[in-house]
Amino acid sequence: MNLTDTGESRVHGYLFVLERSLKSFLPPEAVRDAAREIESHIRERVLSADAAPNERDALERILEELGPPLRVAQAYSAERTIDEAVATGRFVPMLRAVGHLAITTMTGFFAALGLLTGYLTSFAFFTLAVLKPIFPHNVGVVYRHAWPIGFGAQFPVQPGTMVEAGYWMIPVALFCGLGTFAAMQRAARRFLSRWPKARRREL
Repeated sequence: MNLTDTGESRVHGYLFVLERSLKSFLPPEAVRDAAREIESHIRERVLSADAAPNERDALERILEELGPPLRVAQAYSAERTIDEAVATGRFVPMLRAVGHLAITTMTGFFAALGLLTGYLTSFAFFTLAVLKPIFPHNVGVVYRHAWPIGFGAQFPVQPGTMVEAGYWMIPVALFCGLGTFAAMQRAARRFLSRWPKARRREL
């Protein structure tokens, strides 16, 4: 199907709104490439489409199947964010991608909840390693009536409770923190890499 001037105006209007929507989700340098890629997809659909019953209805059918510009921009942003997270394995892109899935899908929500718990655990270990030399008598193995009940920090130390541990706990806490953080990074990357591309476009 070859578009008339009216059809071209309709496509340009759609792309104009799409580009403005993309600016809400993508950095400026990525917006132009995204808009060009989506425009190319629309042009391919138009060329292969049947103009029946008329150009207007055929074009509206194509744009309706593609979706409103805002939703298309959201879906494209989600796919780009997930691809970046899987490719780089960096913490911030991973956090953005998992966060996006958490607010758009039930599976993503529970995965994000589990990953958040793991990340907080790793940060808790790092915090203990930092606090130990500053508060040596408040950080360590917590005993109540000579029985160990936990590992952490107490401010202040409660009556009947003792906190004991040498400075050996600093490298132990760092090791546990790094190990937990690395495990969460691997788990997040594996989860995102297995998320089907078809589902990404539906977000």
